Amino acid sequence: MFFLLSKLLSIFISPFNWLLIFVLITFFTKDQQRKRRRIIFCFAWFLLFSNPYLIHKLSLSWQAKQKIMTSSEQYPVGILLAGFVSFEFKSKQGFYGGASDRYIQAVRLYKLGHIKKILITGGSGSVLRQEYKEADFVKEELLLMGVAKEDILSDNQSRNTYENAVYSKKLLDSLQLKGPYLLITSAMHMKRSQQVFTKVGLNTVAYPCNFTSINNPQLFWESVTPSHHAFQGWDNYLKEVVGLLVYKMTGKA
Repeated sequence: MFFLLSKLLSIFISPFNWLLIFVLITFFTKDQQRKRRRIIFCFAWFLLFSNPYLIHKLSLSWQAKQKIMTSSEQYPVGILLAGFVSFEFKSKQGFYGGASDRYIQAVRLYKLGHIKKILITGGSGSVLRQEYKEADFVKEELLLMGVAKEDILSDNQSRNTYENAVYSKKLLDSLQLKGPYLLITSAMHMKRSQQVFTKVGLNTVAYPCNFTSINNPQLFWESVTPSHHAFQGWDNYLKEVVGLLVYKMTGKA
């Protein structure tokens, strides 16, 4: 139930979806005075949530800071959160998505000797198609990249961040692998992830990657010109802020 509710929540918190609703309401408004006010409201809503400067600053303040590893720094396990693979159901083929820097960094950390094992956690994020498991796909990819079979741990049942943490703890406890562990996920997702992992009793050190905002100065024209990318930025930002709030309210973080 919580899995289904989280999917619905992501739809209802999207500013672009609300813009479409407001536009439809405005279109069917017959009273001309109300219609004018609603047109102004829609225009203001569009300018606010299409502004790249605002969401850029909010994303910078939310995402975790880059971690620089020392040459001698080593962890028994790097916990790699899935969420970067999509599947084409007809061909049963997996494809890397925009967050696949998580995978790249996990392999890099393993090759450099900073982590001894990689735990990939993540099943299917699809509501209807549960037979395609991200962890199974990533496990095969790790083997192709030269990661030793005995150094790959896998959880292909978890469907969200909370389940990532719960199943990871069960697996690590069963193998008696002691922390701290290196938590590898997107910089925007790190705050929520680490609080959930801490809540279930896992001691983790954050290794954020897949940075969506870089602290470079923006040209004035770039910062004020409406952008469709800003709406996507708001979706990502609100997903994390609201998601963490919901986890805290339900005792999961």
